Amino acid sequence: MSEHRSVASGRVVRIGVKGAVPGEHGLPKPEVDTARFSRLGVEGDYNLYRQTQRAGDPEMAILLMPLETIEELNREGWPVRPGDLGENVTTGGVPYDRLAPPARMRVGEAVLRVAKPCTPCDNLFLLPYVGPDRGPAFLRATLDRRGWFAEVLQEGRVRRGDRIELLAAMP
Repeated sequence: MSEHRSVASGRVVRIGVKGAVPGEHGLPKPEVDTARFSRLGVEGDYNLYRQTQRAGDPEMAILLMPLETIEELNREGWPVRPGDLGENVTTGGVPYDRLAPPARMRVGEAVLRVAKPCTPCDNLFLLPYVGPDRGPAFLRATLDRRGWFAEVLQEGRVRRGDRIELLAAMP
């Protein structure tokens, strides 16, 4: 985009997509090699909360999670794997705080704007290493580290390994 310049970069470690499956929740998200990002989200992906409670909020089209945050949770004793938290994109090399709103980034062919943090929810209790007994502790552990929702400003295809370029507005 002509009004932006690259200020930092990382890479797409993983892309997660899970379609609507009756009786199943949206996590963990299985891995795919490539996906098309549209203004409605990742094609083929379904987020029940976004669709039913948020009326398809475009600011919640894509969920981003840094691999470094997952690794941090691992060091704290939570065996989180990429995709477990329902993220569409697991990033590598981009610090969590660099993804904060209003960050803009080029991810493969797509351009995203980080819009809001993702708040931990009770669906995380469904992860086999969490459950109802450890659920409240896991919600506390993921508070302010649950990932970031982003809006798709420019649609396009994204592949595992694609570069992530953080963009800054030109003066």
